[in-house]
Amino acid sequence: MFKGSMPALVTPFRNGELDLETLKHLVEWQIGEGSTGLVPVGTTGESPTLTHEEHETVVEEVVKAAAGRVPVIAGAGSNNTIEAIRFVQFAEKVGADAALVVTPYYNKPTQRGMVAHFTALHDCANVPIIIYNIPGRSVVDMTPATMGELAKLPRIVGVKDATGDITRVSQQRAICGSDFCQLSGEDASALGFNAHGGVGCISVTANVAPKLCAEFQQATLEGDYAKALEYQDRLMPLHEAIFIEPGLVGAKYALSKLGLCTEEVRSPLTGLEDGTKAAIDAAMGHAGLL
Repeated sequence: MFKGSMPALVTPFRNGELDLETLKHLVEWQIGEGSTGLVPVGTTGESPTLTHEEHETVVEEVVKAAAGRVPVIAGAGSNNTIEAIRFVQFAEKVGADAALVVTPYYNKPTQRGMVAHFTALHDCANVPIIIYNIPGRSVVDMTPATMGELAKLPRIVGVKDATGDITRVSQQRAICGSDFCQLSGEDASALGFNAHGGVGCISVTANVAPKLCAEFQQATLEGDYAKALEYQDRLMPLHEAIFIEPGLVGAKYALSKLGLCTEEVRSPLTGLEDGTKAAIDAAMGHAGLL
């Protein structure tokens, strides 16, 4: 069900408020450009600065706009298990196809604590759950052994792996099984990730270059790595430039260059410095987007 190129959608703002009309237009554009899934309210969707009500509104609007044409994996993570249960149950209620749940950040649970957290979320609803392992943001790293334990639960179906370590794919494949859905959470290493057994990417760059990212992913899934490498060469400068400053800020700036979204972000994030803008402009030009 979950494979290919799936943008971690930005959340558009206008004058400090959710811009739901722009969000709907972005959903239409993404589907038209070939994205194979949508992931609202992850980190790229500025989940840390959305209220609970805004979080749920964005998920519901994306599910409605997608209208079953592509799967929607709803961001549902928290470092508070009770809060995460709310988001997982809401994702199920509005018809999301899965919930993306990050390893609990800031409070640094043990591996045993992570098993307890994800087991509680598994048991609270009937929606599939994708683990989001991103040690750079959450400070904790779910080990392959822990993931293997959780993969025994029927609704823990996969991982968004943002460790940047492509050897994890093989390790997790060995312990979780070949049917466990492994999605990259790191654009620059997605080529190697899929070569090791991954099946897609929950991507920041796909916000800006959905067609190229979708075609890149399709080439890897067809085993045409020569073709995929050509796409990688076009996209690599953009992968790097978008992340000079926080990636969602770079993605919104690039979308503003395409006339699709404002640059507006919420504090404590700020707009890009001029040097970063110039780097993104150059990378978009290299990719043939400008």
